Amino acid sequence: MAEEKERMPVGEGLPEMPEEIRLAPVKVRIDWRRIIFILLGAGLFAFFYFIETLPDAVDPAGKVFKISWEGKLAIGLFLLAGVWWVFEVMPIGATSIGIGVIQTMFWIRPAKQALGDFMDPSVWFIFGSVVIGMAFSAVGLTKRMAYKMLDVVGERTSMIYLGAFIVTAAMTHLMAHTAVAAAIFPLLLAINSLYNPTDQPTRFGKGLFIGMAWVAGAGSIVTYLGAARGVAAAGMFKEFTKGVMVGGTVFPEGYDIGFFELSKYMFPVGWIMVFLLYLLIMMIFRPERPRIEGLREKAKELSKELGRMTGKEYFVIVMVVVIVGIFMLNSFLPKLGLQPFSRAGIVLISTLAFFLTRTLTIEHLEAIPWNIILLFGGAMSIGFCLWQTGAAEWLAVHWLSMFKKSHWLVFVLGIAFFVLMMTNFIMNVAAIAISLPVALVIAKYLGVAPHVILFASLVVAGMPFNLLVGAAPNAIAYESRQFTTGEFFAWGWVGNVVLMVILALFVYFIWPLMGMPVLTASP
Repeated sequence: MAEEKERMPVGEGLPEMPEEIRLAPVKVRIDWRRIIFILLGAGLFAFFYFIETLPDAVDPAGKVFKISWEGKLAIGLFLLAGVWWVFEVMPIGATSIGIGVIQTMFWIRPAKQALGDFMDPSVWFIFGSVVIGMAFSAVGLTKRMAYKMLDVVGERTSMIYLGAFIVTAAMTHLMAHTAVAAAIFPLLLAINSLYNPTDQPTRFGKGLFIGMAWVAGAGSIVTYLGAARGVAAAGMFKEFTKGVMVGGTVFPEGYDIGFFELSKYMFPVGWIMVFLLYLLIMMIFRPERPRIEGLREKAKELSKELGRMTGKEYFVIVMVVVIVGIFMLNSFLPKLGLQPFSRAGIVLISTLAFFLTRTLTIEHLEAIPWNIILLFGGAMSIGFCLWQTGAAEWLAVHWLSMFKKSHWLVFVLGIAFFVLMMTNFIMNVAAIAISLPVALVIAKYLGVAPHVILFASLVVAGMPFNLLVGAAPNAIAYESRQFTTGEFFAWGWVGNVVLMVILALFVYFIWPLMGMPVLTASP
């Protein structure tokens, strides 16, 4: 028997492979859609690379703005990034890396600048905000908050939408909308898992996360604490209005917009947008089920299973309160003649505290969504690229000069629309900084007060509805995997229309009734 085994040829005695398996060729599916958009983005960049020159931009005062070779390529890169981000030709973080690489390979900016922007303090601020959200989730606070909220709002999915949106918007009055989105995100994941235990996208899931991103922006415009853009823009406004008449008075040192003055004009806009966005989400993403039967009882049971709050949960709450307190103090330090703390440094205090106390571990550090962190690194890089090469200023002058002979309302809305589009790609503070000086020059010819230009710009700068890079809450919401970048881009245009209509009503009717200077003279 042993001899027979030795003489048996290799493979003999094994079942034959079916013929259809042996002969069937391996089919490789080509993703033509992806290839088309890769080539479209590359083609747009190539067009600006090979075109010899672009026309000069001239402002109403006669100042000529020429565009440099680097600025020309920056516009091409700007368009390439937009196409690749929207259509996800590769992971959005990888596209961001490409932004830095292309700048260095084509000598648009030195590598130290192009790649150094990925470590900008704003990127670290987003990192710290994401860690805060992870801490909420790690200690169980998000589940506890989710179950309590569901116990209050009940089983109707429309009320779950409304409850989540109101909580999100209200929190942005006291802390940065990035930190709010990071903290709310795990809570919404817990709610969504009760609605749909699978990972498959649903209309309810899309509406829940897209709505969270949108209302976080709407709520953040109400106070200086919601985002850095308000404080930075107010500082620029004070500088730009030195010796300019505002509300019938000339301010030699510039006009300083106070904390309560900002909230007075922004509160009604922000909250009207919150409720309109809720209605919009209900129309676009009406949940598959009008209610989740037994949800309230299930939420109560799950809440009881969590037991009493732990020391780690209390510690996370205390740390968030401390961070918010430092941010509030930070807003008033300049008025006391003191240097404010770095926003990124403040947020990172909590990161160190969580790891020092082992509230978070190395596993949490490795689980950070680096795709999103890289996304914002790329956003900072392309933003600074457009700014430093003069491309953004060239675009602003070309765009705003088209409105120099228009009705004053059209001019103000034109400025706002430019800021709205730019803030989807670059820092909202940068978008305002680019457009505000040009807009104030043109405003003199139309009799438009600088006040209304700033406030209109601040409204739209807080609500970039099209691209994930426009605001951190957009990117954080994307981590839910409930929607694609294409869906976010497409539905964002509906939000843009609503926003511009509401802004027009406030600029023309409501703000003047509230006492805002709108016109310096009859246009």
